[in-house]
Amino acid sequence: MSLTLRTISREQHLAYIQSLPGASHCQVPAWADVKTEWRSESLGWFDKAGELVGAGLVLYRQLPKLKRYLAYLPEGPVINWYAPNLDEWLQPMLAHLKQQGAFSVKMGPPVVIRRWDATAIKSGIQDPDVKRLRDVQATEVVPQAFEVADRLRRMGWQQGEDGGAGFGDVQPRYVFQVPLANRSLDDVLKGFNQLWRRNIKKAEKAGVEVVQGGYEDLAEWQRLYEITAVRDKFRPRPLSYFQRMWTVLNNEDPNRMRLYFARHNGVNLSAATMLVVGGHVWYSYGASDNIGREVRPSNAMQWRMLRDAYAMGATVYDLRGISDSLDETDHLFGLIQFKVGTGGEAVEYVGEWDFPLNKLLHKALDIYMSRR
Repeated sequence: MSLTLRTISREQHLAYIQSLPGASHCQVPAWADVKTEWRSESLGWFDKAGELVGAGLVLYRQLPKLKRYLAYLPEGPVINWYAPNLDEWLQPMLAHLKQQGAFSVKMGPPVVIRRWDATAIKSGIQDPDVKRLRDVQATEVVPQAFEVADRLRRMGWQQGEDGGAGFGDVQPRYVFQVPLANRSLDDVLKGFNQLWRRNIKKAEKAGVEVVQGGYEDLAEWQRLYEITAVRDKFRPRPLSYFQRMWTVLNNEDPNRMRLYFARHNGVNLSAATMLVVGGHVWYSYGASDNIGREVRPSNAMQWRMLRDAYAMGATVYDLRGISDSLDETDHLFGLIQFKVGTGGEAVEYVGEWDFPLNKLLHKALDIYMSRR
């Protein structure tokens, strides 16, 4: 298969994404408008017949004072990763990015390597000798994914020792997903653990209502999000970020981003943003107040979002990143504990990969990033 690579218009890029069963929200053209501090470009791969068979959103970040760039394809490009001629897809991309002034390329192949179902994770949590997800026997292993990783290594792509490539993975390597394809909603609810089902009932009984919000409700979202940031000790994004995200994503597709609130007696207690690309639905950002936890607003909200995803015909409801730590003393342990209650599965991707086009500048950036 002889492929040609060239830049494509946003319209071509979007039409290609829309022709697929799903793709990462980080690979839709509008994602470039969310990330205003990066320059962007859409790349397309064409087959012999001139048909578009792959696409990638590239984000370029300029090095301070230099006309050189880090080129980043978050959770992309969207190509046939299992093709035996993978180098025919990636070599032209590297050549093009080098021409554009890139000194280093970072990408995140959307290739799943292992899955662990809820039962496997629970047994890992209960075993005092097990500290990490990777120490638990996977429920499913994808052999082709190991071949992809081998091919990338042979081509000169690099990953750090811990799988976090060079300057650390930007997008999560481990995520938590609830599969929805070929399942009834009843079956999905039965998969939830007792605590989750009890909490959903408790919220219902207490009269918690879950509603969808619009652009005008983003300030209220921000209020809850900033309370969460103080509690969980992270730096919150500004309101303008979510306003921009809402505007650009929903201009591209009116159903791309949604906002949910769980409220009790007229008071909003928790909120979440949802992203939709084809059959893939993500719970993207979550926020909650310090009050009203006893009426379980977060469980009620997740159940409503999951039901809405199901009604849209989604094949997967993605709860996004988890750490692979199963150690109860780890501050990130609560995250996997909360998500595993949905009866879904932990999913490991092959992680992010770096290709240094200029070894010296790549090394310099590596050092700079490790010191931050």
